[in-house]
Amino acid sequence: MSFCKEVREECKDVWESSFDHPFVTGLAEGTLPEDVFRFYVMQDAYYLTHFAKVQALGAVKATDLAMTRSFAHHAEQTCAAELSLHESFMQLLGVTDSDWEAFEPSPSAYAYVSHMYRAAQGDVADVLAALLPCYWLYYEIGVQLQHATPANPIYKRWIATYGSEWFATLVEEQKNRMDELASGVSEKRLEELKQHFKRSVYYEWHFWQQAWTQETWNVRNEVPSFER
Repeated sequence: MSFCKEVREECKDVWESSFDHPFVTGLAEGTLPEDVFRFYVMQDAYYLTHFAKVQALGAVKATDLAMTRSFAHHAEQTCAAELSLHESFMQLLGVTDSDWEAFEPSPSAYAYVSHMYRAAQGDVADVLAALLPCYWLYYEIGVQLQHATPANPIYKRWIATYGSEWFATLVEEQKNRMDELASGVSEKRLEELKQHFKRSVYYEWHFWQQAWTQETWNVRNEVPSFER
């Protein structure tokens, strides 16, 4: 079994829990509160800025020129396509310069980005193992929701982007590369790569959750009491 099929099966429960998250189902049904989506878009813009930088690190760590070119292309695509999509969302959602001045990443968004940079301390396989779940999971969600008809045009556009053939091509390219990079490695090394992948899958679910709850750094009323 290939690396991608094997690790996808191993984290199936966490992976597929994203499909049923109320943020995702709310997008499909058109019932997602717009302020929740607004929070998500701002956090995702932060995330994608760093996602593109980690892609660029993949280009630096690539083992040949063709791979360098591919990672650099993916980084450019993230900047040009996905951030362009978010910029249009910013206008439609009324996000202002003042909003950005007051912006700070949520704890979960910050942790996810930190995880990617930590994984990127390794080689190109480590980089891709941490990046791949974002590509792959978003594509699967886009495909699952492709027949959804939310009334909100912003939600329609989000679904159309991630279920598109253009995005499918990027996903398959990276899945094939991940299988090649993981082929023939030791069991210990295989587990290291799987750990990067699985942690990203974990953070993907928490990314929906942090938007759904509009997560902050406030810990009041969150500290449990312990009886002695």
